[in-house]
Amino acid sequence: MMRVFHLLFLLMVATVPMASAQSQSPGPTGNAAIDQAVKAVVRVEAKIAPNARTIPGLGAKRDGHGVVIDDNGLILTIGYLILEADTITVTSAGGKPIPAGHVAYDHNTGFGLIRAIKPIGVKPIKLGNSDGAKMEQVLLVVGHGGGFNATPARLVSRRDFAGYWEYLLEKALFTSPPFDSFGGASLIDETGRLMGIGSLIVPNAADPDSLSPGNMFVPINALKPILADLLSGQLPPGRNRPWIGIHTQQLQGRLFISRVSKNGPAAKAGVSDGDIIISVGGAPIKDQMDFYRKLWQTGPAGIDIPLAVLTHQSGVKNLTIKSINRYQWLKFPKGN
Repeated sequence: MMRVFHLLFLLMVATVPMASAQSQSPGPTGNAAIDQAVKAVVRVEAKIAPNARTIPGLGAKRDGHGVVIDDNGLILTIGYLILEADTITVTSAGGKPIPAGHVAYDHNTGFGLIRAIKPIGVKPIKLGNSDGAKMEQVLLVVGHGGGFNATPARLVSRRDFAGYWEYLLEKALFTSPPFDSFGGASLIDETGRLMGIGSLIVPNAADPDSLSPGNMFVPINALKPILADLLSGQLPPGRNRPWIGIHTQQLQGRLFISRVSKNGPAAKAGVSDGDIIISVGGAPIKDQMDFYRKLWQTGPAGIDIPLAVLTHQSGVKNLTIKSINRYQWLKFPKGN
């Protein structure tokens, strides 16, 4: 199966020059750049702190993928795999589990960074240019385990994406067909460069209004301007957004609150599951993206958020929510 996946990938991108890679020692595909990139993908396993806020939604044990991006064991993954983790291990294809330490989590992009405490024995992948990816371009989606967990996919759209957890990502990459083991999977181009990190499986990859199953990837270009800050332990610019602790769902032109974080800012202000958001700071809400942008435009974390909601019991309620920084809400274990 490994050879079938790789040969299919190479056949679909056969028009792309690969002479420099082909001149090296052939691997499973005969393309050294792709084979080396596949080897850089590792398994990421995390056990979460018992008092973690994210256990109800994400579980106490998490398993996914990451990819080595430097010579000192730095691994890029999707942040929800390691969020509030007590212990983290990484495993290369054919290798043994190696402990890893938490380096950084960035809520705005969704990226997570960890570092293996001893050499993994693989070369780092090179970062690509996700802005340069073309529609219908064939890419390779890779999970841990080598070519047995890799499959070609086409880039079917690039657009802003809003998530129910107070999340908005610009220029997200959407591919099809779907890769079931998406969490932290690597999206690799025909030169073996990293284009994105797997985040979700979605029903509408090609278009928001279509039925087209696929995956959403966080584009690698979103990492480049913030990497130095994340490695230094600093929050990158613009990361002090107000957070109020709600999950939202857009239905029939209305923005419903599907879940309120227990003891979070919105819950303390009297917001309830099932309420409908009408306005922020007196400005009407058009949709989920519009809500996030208006919420974050009110000011930095800690600011009071005037929110109007429609309730089943008492009609329209005007509330004031004391926002916080989401990083204060999360329970990062000591040493992480």
